[in-house]
Amino acid sequence: MKIVIIGGGPAGRTSAMEAAQLEAEVTLIEKKHIGGTCLHEGCMVVCGLNDVVRFHEDSKRFKEMGITSGESQIDYSKVTQGIKEVTGKIEHVLKYETRESGAEIVQGEAKIIGREVGSEEGDIGGIVEVDGVDYSYDKLIIATGSRPSIPPIPGAETALTYKDVLDFIEVPETLNIIGSGVIATEFAGIFSSLGSKVKVLCRNQFLSNIDPEIKNYALKNLLEGVEVIENVQVDEITDNGASTSNGPMDGVVFLATGMTPNSEIASKLVEIGPKREIIVNNHMKTSAPSIYSAGDVVGTVGNTPVARMEGMVAARNACGISATMDYSLIAQSITLYYPISFLVSQKSSKINSKEHEDLKVRIRGSGGPGSFWNVLDGSTGFTKMSADLETGNITGASSISPSSRTSMPYLAKMIKDGYKTSDFEDFIETHPSTDAIYKLLHFLAKYG
Repeated sequence: MKIVIIGGGPAGRTSAMEAAQLEAEVTLIEKKHIGGTCLHEGCMVVCGLNDVVRFHEDSKRFKEMGITSGESQIDYSKVTQGIKEVTGKIEHVLKYETRESGAEIVQGEAKIIGREVGSEEGDIGGIVEVDGVDYSYDKLIIATGSRPSIPPIPGAETALTYKDVLDFIEVPETLNIIGSGVIATEFAGIFSSLGSKVKVLCRNQFLSNIDPEIKNYALKNLLEGVEVIENVQVDEITDNGASTSNGPMDGVVFLATGMTPNSEIASKLVEIGPKREIIVNNHMKTSAPSIYSAGDVVGTVGNTPVARMEGMVAARNACGISATMDYSLIAQSITLYYPISFLVSQKSSKINSKEHEDLKVRIRGSGGPGSFWNVLDGSTGFTKMSADLETGNITGASSISPSSRTSMPYLAKMIKDGYKTSDFEDFIETHPSTDAIYKLLHFLAKYG
């Protein structure tokens, strides 16, 4: 079985390693960097910047408390240089892992130049060309990712996006972020802490998929220096700012208005959806019998762990092993000083539609690793959960704490596996910990 995979991001690389371990002959084609957007422009860049932000915020706090005598001074150019060095080292490790699995990595831009036509079943394979070299396949997996969506606003092409962050010479004095979701929130927190005067311009509601109490805590405690303006229309973008329904907004304009799938390579081969996403079924199979697709290009949840799982499912099905993608409950997070973690499903932003019957419980965060010194001003985080007391089902969970990003996916797995609130009555946690989920589960176990 010859499998060609286009795209070396989380979905493509996972597909390559899974298929190689299933003894397929695998060629992974990547035109730029192994690791994709997540490593070189997205998630890991945010992690690097946020680590600096946390240190900077802690140093200011320690100075105010008299623990230290000086405040940190950040050299942004050194930060970006360091991030590039770290991601470069990680890419080296990813290449090694991928090759060790048995997959071949080909660097260059792929072009699908032809397909072999089979019998009544239709297409059974084809050829991908890279720099004049042909690579034939029995099955093709397209994992070409996505790019920043540019809205139809005059002058939008002059605005910056997350792709430009590592090229900033210095921290912008004023930053106008257009958007209302995760990307807008993360960069608002980062650059506000680094000294920018940040405004977030939302066409509708800011973080509409987040529990309102969780959102309000974040605005008050994690984004306190950010001005969020909802229900504002941006009419034009210039080099000096933006014209809006609320008047002119001077300063650098940064677009965080969603993502556009990179589906052009397959536009004449498979069915494409209204948002340019490649249409797949729950086996990650496209409308073409020999072509699968995974990751941001299929336009589902749009985060790295989901992309990896989609890549694994695509590879297994391409190798003749039945696998199904399950989006019923996904843990997601937003990277700020404390991560915001929450559970969502593909069909709805809420786990349960019977909100009026659920018991909602909430608790402030605990003092512990990453939050100990914040006990004095009460900014240790916030966790909220809900449960149906009649069935014992856990119906919702959101948490702001240093450990929430780690605990939330395990909770999602346990909920999917049928755990009830009563199952946590004898749960023993580690200590010290900033996890507040177990405390609420202990409480709910008495009633569920």
